[in-house]
Amino acid sequence: MHGDGLGQTTKIMIIEDDEDILLLYKDYLKKKGHIITVSSTTANEAVRDYDSYKPDLVIADFKLPGRKNGLQAASEILSKHSRAKILIITAFEHVREEMVEKGFPKKNVIILIKPVRLSRLGQIISRLSNDKQNPV
Repeated sequence: MHGDGLGQTTKIMIIEDDEDILLLYKDYLKKKGHIITVSSTTANEAVRDYDSYKPDLVIADFKLPGRKNGLQAASEILSKHSRAKILIITAFEHVREEMVEKGFPKKNVIILIKPVRLSRLGQIISRLSNDKQNPV
């Protein structure tokens, strides 16, 4: 049974302004054995938070209050940390196109369209944590 245990734990940073959704994600992901390092309601400090907590994955809502949306936060994090993994959650299909237009690396940024099923979120995270163990 090796390969289980510690390797599957993912440190996750969440940027989400809806308290209910934030709690839902946190509860679900903690039950799955992941560590939630920080959760913030705006992306204004995203890079600073990323530097402080060094998460394996950032989950960011696209639409956030404040100066930046989730895609802008992703862009800033990636310009400093090229290996960062970011999951953007949005209700807007056009965010995918915007991502392509702006040349985001597909392997770093995943777009999930709302409504998000928690099981789908769980699948993506376990796939990412497997990638982390077996770098290509």
